[in-house]
Amino acid sequence: MGRIKTTLVKRTAQEIFSSHYDDVKTEFDANKKIADNYADIPSKKLRNAVAGYLTRLKKKKEMKEKK
Repeated sequence: MGRIKTTLVKRTAQEIFSSHYDDVKTEFDANKKIADNYADIPSKKLRNAVAGYLTRLKKKKEMKEKK
């Protein structure tokens, strides 16, 4: 079982994902920079959670497109 993401993390990541889909990558480190650029996130821990969820969303979308 994994960790449960909060509503704030999911909402922020989904907003970034929908508005900047082309910029989001499947690499976590690249998504950390994207989260910094497009959202005002006060802590490093929260930024990392958003970046991780962005990575998950992008990989999930790519898997759907391949099928």
